[in-house]
Amino acid sequence: MTEYESPGGPGADQPGADQYDAVVLAGGTARRLGGADKPGVRVGGRTLLDRVLSACSGAATTVVVADPRPTARPVLWTREDPVGAGPVAALDAGLRRSTAGRVVVLCADLPFLEEKTVRRLLGALGAGRAEGVVLTDPEGRDQPLVAAYRSAPLRRELARLACDHDGLTGLPLRRLVAGLDLTRVPDPLASFDCDTWEDIAAARSRIREHGHVLDEWISAVKNELGIGLDVDTAALLDLARDAAHGVARPAAPLTTFLVGYAAGQAGGGPEAVAEAARKALALALRWADEDAGNTENAESSAGTEPGAG
Repeated sequence: MTEYESPGGPGADQPGADQYDAVVLAGGTARRLGGADKPGVRVGGRTLLDRVLSACSGAATTVVVADPRPTARPVLWTREDPVGAGPVAALDAGLRRSTAGRVVVLCADLPFLEEKTVRRLLGALGAGRAEGVVLTDPEGRDQPLVAAYRSAPLRRELARLACDHDGLTGLPLRRLVAGLDLTRVPDPLASFDCDTWEDIAAARSRIREHGHVLDEWISAVKNELGIGLDVDTAALLDLARDAAHGVARPAAPLTTFLVGYAAGQAGGGPEAVAEAARKALALALRWADEDAGNTENAESSAGTEPGAG
C-alpha cells in the first residue's frame, strides 16, 4: 500500500472521546462519466472532492484514498493495494491511517453533503449502541459510503472478510456492512451522488436556484481564497443595502471590502468582522440621516421664502 501526505499535514490525530477521523474514497473509475476525473468535476465552482472535504472539516485526520491532487485543505493520501481493488479494499487502506474511535466514511461525489449532516450521523452514533449509522436515499436504500462507524467493529468485519476470502479485492460493500449493527437516517438530498453527467447537470442547476445560490457562492469564494471564516452574512448584506441606499450604489461593494480589510487588520475572526460591520453600518445610517435632514431643511426653507406657495 502506497501512502502520501499533503503539505502542511492533517492536523491533530490523537484519539479522543469527541474526535473522529474521516475516510474519503475518491479513486473510482467513473465509467458512467466516460472515465472522467469525477472527484475533480466542479459543481458551483468547487470540485466534488473539495465539497466533501468541507463537510468533514471537523475530522482530526482526513484520509483520501486516491492519487494525490491539489485540495482546498490538507489531507493524508493513500491507495488500496492493488490499485483498483474496489471499495472494501480502499476503505481498509484508509482505515489503516486512522486512530480515532469513530470514523466517517464518505464517497467523493456528494455535492449536497454538509457539515451538519456529518454531525447528525455522529450524533446518532453516539446516542445509541449501534456499530454504524448510514444515510438512506429516497428509495430507502442504505448508503454505506455516507456513514459514521465505530472503528473497532469496522476493523473486525474487514479482518473477517479478508480471512474468509483470502483478501479484500473485488468484495462489495454490502458484505462488509451486513455484519454490522446499523442505524439508518433518511436524507434524500445529502445522499444524492453524481454517477452520470445528468446528475452533474442537476446538481449544478439546483445550487443556482434562488434559495441556494448566495450560500453556494460564498462557500465557493471562501474555498478559492483559502478562507475558513464563518461570518454573519445577513449583517454584511444589511450593511451593503444601507450603504447603497443611504450613500450611493457603488458604496455597497467598496464598503464591504473595507470592512473585510479592517477586520483583517484587527486580527481577523468573526468578532472582528462583526465589529467593523457594526461601525460601518452606524456610519451609513448617520450619513443617511444627515441627507434626510438636509432635504427636510431645504424644503422648510423654501416654504418660508417670500412668495412661497
